[in-house]
Amino acid sequence: MTQRVPVIALVGRPNVGKSTLFNRLTRSRQALVADIPGLTRDRHYASCTLGDRRYVLIDTGGFEPVAATGVAAEMARQTRQAVIEADLVVFVVDGRQGLTPRDQDIANELRRAARLVRVAVNKAEGQPTALVAAEFHSLGLGAPAAISAAHGEGVTDFIEECLDAVAAADGAAPPAEAGPGGEAAGPTATDEEGERPIRVAVVGRPNSGKSTLINALLGEERLIAFDTPGTTRDSIEVDFSFEERPYVLIDTAGIRRRGKVHEVIEKFSVVKTLQAIEDCNVCILMIDAVEGVSEQDASIASYILEAGRALVVALNKWDAVPQEDRAWVEQEFGRKLHFLSFARMHAISALKRRSLRTLMRSVTAAHAAATSKLSTPKLTRLLQAAVLHQPPPRSGPVRPKLRYAHQGGQNPPIIVIHGSALGKVSEAYKRFLEGWFRERLGLAGTPLRIELRSGANPFAPHRPGRPTR
Repeated sequence: MTQRVPVIALVGRPNVGKSTLFNRLTRSRQALVADIPGLTRDRHYASCTLGDRRYVLIDTGGFEPVAATGVAAEMARQTRQAVIEADLVVFVVDGRQGLTPRDQDIANELRRAARLVRVAVNKAEGQPTALVAAEFHSLGLGAPAAISAAHGEGVTDFIEECLDAVAAADGAAPPAEAGPGGEAAGPTATDEEGERPIRVAVVGRPNSGKSTLINALLGEERLIAFDTPGTTRDSIEVDFSFEERPYVLIDTAGIRRRGKVHEVIEKFSVVKTLQAIEDCNVCILMIDAVEGVSEQDASIASYILEAGRALVVALNKWDAVPQEDRAWVEQEFGRKLHFLSFARMHAISALKRRSLRTLMRSVTAAHAAATSKLSTPKLTRLLQAAVLHQPPPRSGPVRPKLRYAHQGGQNPPIIVIHGSALGKVSEAYKRFLEGWFRERLGLAGTPLRIELRSGANPFAPHRPGRPTR
């Protein structure tokens, strides 16, 4: 089992800089930050990285524990839910204003919550570190850390200390240094000998059939596990085999005993979904074929794409779609999920166990594509053939020159192209190259990333300038 992705919640009274800290941390990773439709605007989630270490970050609204009614009460309820979901709470306070009675109220509530807490004294720029943090020792929540979210001072060291604290509480050592493509820090792919299982996350909105699919794959007569109500931090992992190959299924809804699948209404958990996506090698995105693609489906798909995970789309409850409507429905799914054109899409019925074998074979193929090794000579030959077939368009007087290519990582595959004036390559031409490589390398089911690196022209500094008059 891989190390669980930790969850960190930012909590504090209004206007202490929580959202500034959230934006600082999420910008540092150049990844998707999106609200999940259906959640209050006062709780925002992002899947983040610090070096090779992944974590889920939650931003909350201003916390007023004693609020009784109205918007403040709803914000307090949302903040308490974030605390429940978190492994560690970052209690953000204002170093300019100093300690306030409301800070004391929040500290008292956090102590009752029995969570790991670290105090971040924000807006500490231009002030002596020890002096600005001194009065916050009285909160009794450990040594405060002085930071500046706006300027980035002390932020990286503070978050690293928070991640170390969670790892120590879990009894785990800090993660090993990752290799190309982040393999060590993230999901572990099956090696060439097939010793390690393929980790498959089944994700989707509530009642799309996630648990039904997993129980169908496992056999419902088997006692699996039961999701404890209110526990949202841990996904459930189950070992199984398919065609003599080991897999681990990661369930975000909770695998239930026989007969319980339809009796419990699933509660969508952003934390579980993000953790499962980060922890897996391949995602199965479950979509209700009867209800169609929702905004929530698109949001989950965007997270999968941004994380670079291999993907198979399952259109579940296909048996409930009228025969005469099926061709139109498939076209609609293809149109609305056009950005997932690399993924194989299967019409299935988890309840009736239809097309599950072909679904799992696509999972295996997607994993193989995501972890495939691509030789430099082969990539360079394909690049040269692509340029010969369709040269990159000029940008003014300059035409980009694409010279050679090599693999820069796996899961997802990264193809690095070297040449000159590559900053002038258009997005349309990059999409052409992606399609060219994908088709000829058989990379169905996995995102493919193209990186362009321009080399300096060694003759440029020696070119004489025009004579002046």
